Amino acid sequence: MSHFRLKLITLGLAVLAGCSGGTGSEHTGQSCQVVADCYPGVSQSLLGQVTCLANVAGGYCTHTCQTDSDCCAVAGECRTGLPQLCAPFESTGANYCFLSCEDTVFDAGATDTTAYCHQYASSSFTCRSTGGGSANRKVCMP
Repeated sequence: MSHFRLKLITLGLAVLAGCSGGTGSEHTGQSCQVVADCYPGVSQSLLGQVTCLANVAGGYCTHTCQTDSDCCAVAGECRTGLPQLCAPFESTGANYCFLSCEDTVFDAGATDTTAYCHQYASSSFTCRSTGGGSANRKVCMP
């Protein structure tokens, strides 16, 4: 078994152990009702404005970004090694950080993107498009 695959399995077990109510252990993607629910203890240092996407079922904690490297850029922002990306969301005109389910998860041993989202993000998440027009990307969301 490759070192990377073993690391991903270990990470997955850690994520599953840390799950509470099916919301995963990452700040990004946590359920929220208001911005204050998101990124406790790290929101002041993030490379973008913290946002609770209220038009996502149960809310979705995220922050604005310009590039993928803006996601997980500061200490404490990301608690696992789950890949994140920066993408436009629906017709908001802004880019946000999301939990990724793009083809790179297949490189990590996943065989189905929705199963990947269920296992590593939340049992209520599926792999879907951000709906950001020609720049949309695949992300784990409810």
